[in-house]
Amino acid sequence: MTSAGTRRRPRPARYLRAVDESELRSPVFRRLSRRGLIGLDAGAAILYLLVMLTLPAGGGSMLMAAVLIPAAGLPLALRRLWPVPVFAVTLAASTAMLVVDLPWDSYAAAAYALYPVALTRRRRRWIPTSLIGAASGLFILGGAMVGPAGRHAEIAGKILLGLAVLGASWTLGRVVRERRAQAARSARRLADQAVSDERLRIARELHDVVAHSMSLIAVKAGVAVHVAEARPEEALDALRVIEATSRSSLAEMRYLLGVLRTGAADDELTPSPGLAELSGLADRAAMAGVHVDLDVDTGDLPDGVALSAYRIVQEAITNVVKHAAPARCRVRVAADGARMRIDVTDDGPGVRVLPGGDGHGLIGMRERVMMYGGDFTAGPRPEGGFAVSAAFPYES
Repeated sequence: MTSAGTRRRPRPARYLRAVDESELRSPVFRRLSRRGLIGLDAGAAILYLLVMLTLPAGGGSMLMAAVLIPAAGLPLALRRLWPVPVFAVTLAASTAMLVVDLPWDSYAAAAYALYPVALTRRRRRWIPTSLIGAASGLFILGGAMVGPAGRHAEIAGKILLGLAVLGASWTLGRVVRERRAQAARSARRLADQAVSDERLRIARELHDVVAHSMSLIAVKAGVAVHVAEARPEEALDALRVIEATSRSSLAEMRYLLGVLRTGAADDELTPSPGLAELSGLADRAAMAGVHVDLDVDTGDLPDGVALSAYRIVQEAITNVVKHAAPARCRVRVAADGARMRIDVTDDGPGVRVLPGGDGHGLIGMRERVMMYGGDFTAGPRPEGGFAVSAAFPYES
């Protein structure tokens, strides 16, 4: 019973949908529509009738054959609409054919009807189907008991054969169901992992944009505060740097947020920063008191590799600005078509973690390198200063 605002899908349509969703995943049935699948079953039903009607009539009457054989075959065309009722009818008809000594199909029709039952029925719904099978078995045994003694052994042998055929059909349906369910679970896990990876990528992008820009803004704001009265022109220059940096970081953040909103295609999602932007990065670092010497020798790189290299250098320079300015920094980026090498060194203080710092910058750099199966090291140099080194393979 349903409420006025809730309408249940008609039972035949629910069955058909369940069967289609399972079998349409198979390469054999993937291109067939629902009507095509029903047409396939109708063809199987006609073929069954043609085969059974050409067999010798056996000891049964022609009238019984004319009734029971169509009763076992014709419902097969509807097995996707009403799996359990069709199975019950075909099983009963096949059982009656055995009892009245008509040509027997070894439960072939019932097995064909049982497959969608096994494929679509949930475990808690096995009981009605099992009861149908048990009742049919008892009916067979009852018919055998009233027949001649020699008939008992014949029917017993056919019973065993029929049970084997039905068991094979049921087992096949359950195995296919479990395998497709496992494939669906694996697909969902892969989709969830893809979402998680994308969130992590966006988090890294936001961190790189915000951390670099905010560090530069913080340094310049501190300079402006200290020289505002004594050197107003220098304070004004610092404010101009803050304005330009704020606009640039805001534009990048709007781009990333736009990607999240629109769900653009993969080509449209490719982030823009690359090694060509390193010179601008060096210029902004110079405004914060860090002189950067660039040495870049890479040639053409895949977009993802160029982006990762840019972000690693950006984060390394950001650390110098935050913890070592004023200082000199040397950046060397080299690639030979198979392996990328990045070295960033400075002559400032070796410590790179401020009190209360969480070290997310170094973690982010390490994660980017680990994505390519590379090596990453970061730490103070014996002669003073700090060094960041990253190396990872890539496919050109």
